[in-house]
Amino acid sequence: MYGISLSVPGGVLIGGEWRRTGSTRPIASPFDGTVVAEVSDAGLDDVDAAVAAAESGFAATRRQPAHTRADVLRRVADMLAARAAEFVDTIVAEAGKPRRYAATEVQRAVQTLRFSAEEAKRLHGETVPMDAVQGSENRRGWFIRQPLGVIAAIGPFNFPLNLVCHKVGPALAAGNSVVLKPASATPLCALKLGELFLEAGLPAGALNVIPGRGSTVGMALVQNARVQMVTFTGSAAVGEEIHANSGLKRISLELGSNSGAIVDETCDLDVALGRCLVGGFAFSGQVCIHTQRLYLHESIADEFTDRFVSGAQRLTCGDPMLESTEIGPMIDRDALDRGLSLVAEARSSGAQILCGGEADGHVMLPTVVSSVEPDMKVVCEEAFAPVVTIETFADFDQAIDKFNRGSTAGIYAYGLAAGVFTHNVNRALRAAEGLQAGNVYINDSATFRADHQPYGGIRDSGVGREGPRFAIEEMTDIKMVSFNLDS
Repeated sequence: MYGISLSVPGGVLIGGEWRRTGSTRPIASPFDGTVVAEVSDAGLDDVDAAVAAAESGFAATRRQPAHTRADVLRRVADMLAARAAEFVDTIVAEAGKPRRYAATEVQRAVQTLRFSAEEAKRLHGETVPMDAVQGSENRRGWFIRQPLGVIAAIGPFNFPLNLVCHKVGPALAAGNSVVLKPASATPLCALKLGELFLEAGLPAGALNVIPGRGSTVGMALVQNARVQMVTFTGSAAVGEEIHANSGLKRISLELGSNSGAIVDETCDLDVALGRCLVGGFAFSGQVCIHTQRLYLHESIADEFTDRFVSGAQRLTCGDPMLESTEIGPMIDRDALDRGLSLVAEARSSGAQILCGGEADGHVMLPTVVSSVEPDMKVVCEEAFAPVVTIETFADFDQAIDKFNRGSTAGIYAYGLAAGVFTHNVNRALRAAEGLQAGNVYINDSATFRADHQPYGGIRDSGVGREGPRFAIEEMTDIKMVSFNLDS
């Protein structure tokens, strides 16, 4: 990492001020272990202080007019765009994300904030036809949307900037206040984002940033009675724990998956290959909509597989700081070991490893596995690694059935995203209706997301939807008003 050292705030952000805590720790590059920054970790007292500050911040944000909230978000978006190179370096350093993907993340985060700013001005209710009910002819009714209050946002390591913006942006657009706990491995972008919001004129306490362990700081936020909502992105196992410990709070959970794609014999093979290579190996598969499973029509399976394996073997692995790098390190040793163990288990159960299955330092080489069964862990569990499995089908409806069975054969019943490559409109429509997933993309891999779309999964892949407009709906309450004209 060339001895890179990042400038980050020296403390946690509580009530508009940076405070030192009694605990500091190094943030190291996942690629070579180089320490890139030191951060302060919050303790339980800091959690209480941050929630109290957020309550005070909410008293200010709830009274702000929509145009003021929009202006703050727009200013932050502009500042982020102006400092894009700095944030790219930060993402590469703390997450090990290859530079090309880190640059895309920063661009998307700018978009997410701008979408949030626009939605701040669109927050509205509707009239209700009270005279539809006998006896209410002389009543007039309408509902309005109001912010919930203090929102606890718990972010993931894999998109330490954009997925934080997907939580913070809509929450502030709606007039809420936020206590943000970034992922333990990647807190730097969140801290730097806090700086931008302060500079943009956000009221003190409206955004508080407290790095720390999920098992302590995160769980304290989840259980805090003054927190009105928890929004979390991460694994299904942690999401299940949050669900069990959050009481009657509103929750939004964006969880894991073993997403995949169906490729039939009518599609443009070049397009399918290109999109599936990106979907299967971008950021080493450490993406919740990673295209982990491929279902290929038997007439094109041999050609597709040969070309796919060749493409995977040509990917440039190594230092994520280099512009040429396509595959960087896994986030930590545990993630690397788990990816390798899934492949080893598949091999021992009769699967064929067509390429990869090994590591070079902290980098797991792109891996393609065939001759798999739906109940193999490499298929039915979330790999979160650069691993792609291949199965074949003879009939398109069989492919839909195989996809759905593979989603539910493991510990968790996933259903986040599916890609379908076909030029047959009837098949595309059958897939759109028949695939059990929250997102279906025709002539795209599963690894796609536009930041303004409704995004989320079914079953164990999550609860609620993100995308600024849809997140705001999750982060507001409906208040019904009825006006009796007879009195």
